[in-house]
Amino acid sequence: MRMSRYRCMVCGYVYYPDVGDPVYGIKPGTPFEDLPEDWVCPVCGADKDKFEEESEE
Repeated sequence: MRMSRYRCMVCGYVYYPDVGDPVYGIKPGTPFEDLPEDWVCPVCGADKDKFEEESEE
């Protein structure tokens, strides 16, 4: 089962849980919901509330 991806509505960066975020030390397999509250977009610095879930099509 694939986890949902989340797109930053500010810059378009996509967080893929199966990749994680090596910039901030987030391990592959980390669901978006489990990211630390202070995690921000590695591209533009937007907060988590600026991300929207995208469907896997």
